[in-house]
Amino acid sequence: MLKTRAYAAPSAKAPLSPFTLERREPGAHDVLIDILYCGVCHSDLHQAKDEWGGAIFPLVPGHEIVGRVTQVGSAVRRFKAGDTVGVGCIVDACRECAPCKAGDEQYCDHGMVGTYNSRERGTGAVTYGGYSTRITVDENFVLRIPEGLPLDKAAPLLCAGITTYSPLRHYGLKAGDRIAVVGLGGLGHMGVKLARAMGAEVTVLSTSPSKEKDARALGASDFAATSRPETFQRLAGRFDFILDTVSAPHDYNAYLSLLKVDGTMILVGAPEEPTPLSAFPLIMRRRRLGGSLIGGIRETQEMLDFCAQHGVTSDIELIPIQKINEAYERMLRGDVRYRFVIDIASLQEK
Repeated sequence: MLKTRAYAAPSAKAPLSPFTLERREPGAHDVLIDILYCGVCHSDLHQAKDEWGGAIFPLVPGHEIVGRVTQVGSAVRRFKAGDTVGVGCIVDACRECAPCKAGDEQYCDHGMVGTYNSRERGTGAVTYGGYSTRITVDENFVLRIPEGLPLDKAAPLLCAGITTYSPLRHYGLKAGDRIAVVGLGGLGHMGVKLARAMGAEVTVLSTSPSKEKDARALGASDFAATSRPETFQRLAGRFDFILDTVSAPHDYNAYLSLLKVDGTMILVGAPEEPTPLSAFPLIMRRRRLGGSLIGGIRETQEMLDFCAQHGVTSDIELIPIQKINEAYERMLRGDVRYRFVIDIASLQEK
């Protein structure tokens, strides 16, 4: 076993602190990666505080991982030492069910194995995430980082990027479509960039009028403050798609009214409480309400290649691991533009 430095949440009420974990030695199909950068996802905070239930402590978060290969198993053919690679939210799945065979491992009928706070298939060992100096991953769940992507800014693509890219592709966004992105946070700012790169006309809908300048700088052609009641009347029936990235409670019915006939609203945010839904906004204009969870491995690689081709990266603030608890507090206040990324070199410091 490989002793590895990390930061972990010892319990739901305790701050993250230094921790030593053990990584497995690479097996025949494994890749050992020295982690360079790890993005900080809002779900890291939820799970570290056990807000969704089921947290396994001590918990090492992190599923937006970029690093370099240091060792490969005897049967590995896709990677070699020195390669720049990424690891996202999934490190294994059954690989045999219909979703897995279709490349949708995130919907594995037997449950995907998460990069952290999950259990390995077969051994039952707890998985630990990217707030650590290295990780061992099966080659089938390792992504290649294309040349030209800044590594620190590429890290959030492994979750925030694929979470917004996958539904835009699946539901058929095309050049010339009008799309509204609800919320301008870690997910929303990636949604704006990706939809714009796909040729869509993007409007940002936010409760904060102060975000208009940022929205336009990110590529939005329009902005509307949803805190103003006239917004919903003015934009009624305007959009082909709505990408809803907000995890705070809000009225889905009001946003559905902004769709055209046959328009689609896609949920990627996850409010903690159920949201009442009326049938009428759907049936009166043949609208659809759908959802999406990250993306499979093939699609995540496609997303990374798309981002490299179009120069799409995340807007980040680089932090040392020692500031992770402060970063969590700032995330709760919405004080980040738009993703924290940990420089894992800081974890090597004594």
